[in-house]
Amino acid sequence: MAKTAGKATTKKKGAALKVKATAKRIAKVAGKSATGESATARVKVKPVSKRHVLAGKGDKVRSKPRANPLLSRWGGAYELPPFGKITPEDFRPAFAVALKEHKAEIARIADQTAKPTFANTVLALEKAGRTLSRVASVFYNLAGADTNDALQEIEREMAPKLAAHESAIMLNGKLFKRIEELHERRDALKLDDEQRRILELHYKWLVRSGAKLNGKQKKRVAEINGRLATLATQFSQNVLKDEQSWRMVLDEKDLDGLSNELRDAAARAAVDAGLPGKYVITLSRSSVEPFLQFSARRDLREQAFNAWIRRGEMGEKTDNRAITAEIIALRTEFAKLLGYQTYADYSLESTMAKTPDSVRDLLTAVWEPAVKRAGDERDALQERARAEGSNIEIAPWDWRYYSEKERKARFDVDESATRPYFALDNVIAAAFDTAGKLFGLKFKELKDAPRYHDDVRVWEVTNRRGEHVGMFLGDYFARPSKRSGAWMSAFRSQSRVAGDVRPIIVNVMNFAKGEEGQPSLLSLDDARTLFHEFGHGLHGLLSDVTYPSISGTAVTRDFVELPSQLYEHWLMVPETLEKYATHHATGKPMPKALLKRIKSARNFNQGFSTVEYLASAFVDMDLHAVDAESNEMLDVAAFEESTLQRLGMPNEIVARHRIPHFLHIMGGYAAGYYSYLWSEVMDADAFAAFEETGNAFDRKTANKLHKFIYSGGNRRDPLEAYVAFRGRPPEITGLLKKRGLAG
Repeated sequence: MAKTAGKATTKKKGAALKVKATAKRIAKVAGKSATGESATARVKVKPVSKRHVLAGKGDKVRSKPRANPLLSRWGGAYELPPFGKITPEDFRPAFAVALKEHKAEIARIADQTAKPTFANTVLALEKAGRTLSRVASVFYNLAGADTNDALQEIEREMAPKLAAHESAIMLNGKLFKRIEELHERRDALKLDDEQRRILELHYKWLVRSGAKLNGKQKKRVAEINGRLATLATQFSQNVLKDEQSWRMVLDEKDLDGLSNELRDAAARAAVDAGLPGKYVITLSRSSVEPFLQFSARRDLREQAFNAWIRRGEMGEKTDNRAITAEIIALRTEFAKLLGYQTYADYSLESTMAKTPDSVRDLLTAVWEPAVKRAGDERDALQERARAEGSNIEIAPWDWRYYSEKERKARFDVDESATRPYFALDNVIAAAFDTAGKLFGLKFKELKDAPRYHDDVRVWEVTNRRGEHVGMFLGDYFARPSKRSGAWMSAFRSQSRVAGDVRPIIVNVMNFAKGEEGQPSLLSLDDARTLFHEFGHGLHGLLSDVTYPSISGTAVTRDFVELPSQLYEHWLMVPETLEKYATHHATGKPMPKALLKRIKSARNFNQGFSTVEYLASAFVDMDLHAVDAESNEMLDVAAFEESTLQRLGMPNEIVARHRIPHFLHIMGGYAAGYYSYLWSEVMDADAFAAFEETGNAFDRKTANKLHKFIYSGGNRRDPLEAYVAFRGRPPEITGLLKKRGLAG
């Protein structure tokens, strides 16, 4: 899922997100952890040597019956999923068993005759559904990070079934009556703060899902939920198909301007495509963006750029425009059934922002200075092009190319100079070391632990006392079986209602893999992405709550990006760079002069990056503020263009995410893409708390950050949590200063 607001391209997560939204909502109601098993047992782990443990269609079906590994207790030293034993054929029967079990658990809670108590209703809900959580967490993590035709078929099949299951829980009248009665008596129940919070949240979740509607309305809500689940799954798979199907085949003569690293990556992609001797550019971000940045061939840049922005509308079978129109119509109808004017009104009510107007006020406050800065940047790029004898008008496919030249000329900084100092292993070590300094964590890599792909790395995480905190998986390299972007997810979330359940967290990236025997070198932007996603990872690892439905990243959308965006700041502190920004070949630290130039250039091109992000945020908000009950015929392209014209979108910049491939808003960020900017207001203000002490790793400030932000989950209102850490609400001045837009 994304980095800072202006660079939110890599983030594909809804808040806790990274399993499918349907499964997450079920988890929220069922209150389940990923397994419910304790993470204390320790036995030797057998190594897994298969490159790809989940085979696709065509595999032979086992003749001998065996226990379904998805329904068995996760054993081994650290109770990781038994990836080496799992095949696609295991998921359908596992889902069937898990759904049946969960339905029975819900029925026992809803149908009991005993008077509702916190223990027999709310706590029981939190304990229910552990098997379903275990199966869904494995399935949806693999469907995103290492999918195949068999998994995609199951994903399409399960989407409406899981939605129906969720609806049956959310709209269960007997269950709601019990929760409602407890909610009305909450002041007399002698609940502690966390119990009161979880009761109030369960009540709100059910009401916002339609629990108070009449029978006819509930039936329609269930139909809408099922259809939306099917459409969102198809939308996501269409984008992946477009990304997988497009490639640009190049010869040696087409490589002018490309770095050796990009040439090597393109050559490997050609070999993978069965075209040895050629070079292939794909729509993986680690391939197409560097090509747009460095290729001297304007005609090829235009081809690549147009393909990149047309994902989700390349072919009749993968065209997402009609799908989007139906999704928006259904969301609008759902919101109106619940008494809201628009889906944006419905969605924002439970966030920190509260209303569409408050979101637009924030976006507008940043838009105006950002557009002005982007205009200045465009003029500079135009002059750069003309100085080189190019009589062109800057177009969207030119911006990255001439921007890189301008940065080199103005600051003497370019990617070819900085990449050698950001080897992947060093950046991972820097992220871990920062977590050690701030929170006392240690990371021990386990070479023989189970993993779902050979590229995945596994670490055990312990605290200052040597106690087991959780497991962390890193999946860093791009491949065709992985959707684009970067995100954090969980195979298991922390909780204490059914034993001391420790988290299993995964970060997924799409970096270019180095040549055999050579390190993978990251751009500075890549390094920020890694720190960003690791910030989310820490939010899950450090969670310290009782109830699984409020664990880790299960917070409001516009708060969930705070821990991740805040963590990015520590990449650039002197202690980090001096120790870890070392040349991959010589081991020498980055020259101070180069470091100084990098810092001087930190706000370069900020107008561009802010405008392309904000454009997507405005489109998202407008799309979900449509006040109409039926929009099946909505012309998505015309709607997008109308919004951008109203804004005065510069012709030379294209929105970061166009609607047909805007995966964020098809998942957990519907009417919520503004969240990156909202959280950035907090992250800039929060890091200032460290700066004010004169020590970026100040222990007292870090302890408060740990207690109120990283470990608190959704135990308290997010604004209350922030004020408890900072001592006051956040101020926007920090954001404008951070982006270089103040004044």
